[in-house]
Amino acid sequence: MIPVNKPFLPPKEEYVKLLDTIWESHWLTNMGPLTKELESSLRARFQLEHLLFVTNGTLAIQIAIRALELKGEIVTTPFSYVATTSSIVWESCTPVFVDIDAESLNINPALIEEKITEKTSAILATHVYGNPCEVEVIQEIADKHNLKVIYDAAHALDVKYKGNSLFSYGDVSTCSFHATKLLHTGEGGLVISKNEKILEDLIKVHNFGHDGPAKFSNLGINGKNSEFHAAMGLANMKYLDEIITKRRLLSERYDGYFEKTHIRKPKWHPDGTKNYSYYPVIFKSEHELLDVLERLGENQIYGRRYFYPSLAKCLPYVEPQDLEVTDDIACRVLCLPLFYDLTFEQVDFICKVILDK
Repeated sequence: MIPVNKPFLPPKEEYVKLLDTIWESHWLTNMGPLTKELESSLRARFQLEHLLFVTNGTLAIQIAIRALELKGEIVTTPFSYVATTSSIVWESCTPVFVDIDAESLNINPALIEEKITEKTSAILATHVYGNPCEVEVIQEIADKHNLKVIYDAAHALDVKYKGNSLFSYGDVSTCSFHATKLLHTGEGGLVISKNEKILEDLIKVHNFGHDGPAKFSNLGINGKNSEFHAAMGLANMKYLDEIITKRRLLSERYDGYFEKTHIRKPKWHPDGTKNYSYYPVIFKSEHELLDVLERLGENQIYGRRYFYPSLAKCLPYVEPQDLEVTDDIACRVLCLPLFYDLTFEQVDFICKVILDK
């Protein structure tokens, strides 16, 4: 059986060595030494001044919305994981969907302004599969209309845009360290802001609203993560370059099979680096995709329709909406298996099943 993803696990003894320090300190959670070490390592890796390790990527978005005190409508993308939209609704705001660009699969910035009203407070865009959004254009629109910008960068770990971490754009970026991600902590996430005042508000919101031991400044939640999760992150970080290199080589192996076929990939931003988080392919039709899925399944190979269906169509708490490009792409895109333990021979077999009819 070949799954679509398989979490990387570091050598057990290296993880246990970090666990030993938890037993020595008896500090299990609440921003302990391993959490601080992980945050420091991530800041150094991404050359960022401010970031915060939180419970998961979904709560990261909710904390961002709460800390920025957003109200009313938030312009967003329908082509993302459900957490992007559900977080908006959870925080009592209204998602307003903008169609995606057919090439990049990111939110189409040319369509954003027509969806802005007097109720709009922010733009929440996803760097789909880690592919950078048009961050400069989006920022210009936000500045023109006095809006905040949040990026769901769950897929964008280690991606750079014009030499800078993609996390450094927008008022807040969020990331996921879920077990399926390029770098994982089992469960976990990040909120990132270059603005020190916003970071202070993020810290307060993620810690019950505390503004000192016996003072509360605002409504907060328990968004802290544990030392056990931080330990997994620290153990995995040692292998991040090796993981990315292996995934790059596997992706290039796939490319060799598909480059002379009609099967295409999203167009990557020319100013952005790649992290090889996913291997999405776009078929000519949904019929072809379903045929491929059936043949893969017969051979115990499992892809994922990531993202299907459109969030504008499938959520019971959002009014259904037709969006031409999103509806079309969502029916035709499939993510193929890609993970560290995947072998080149398995990639060969997967491509043979897809291409040999």
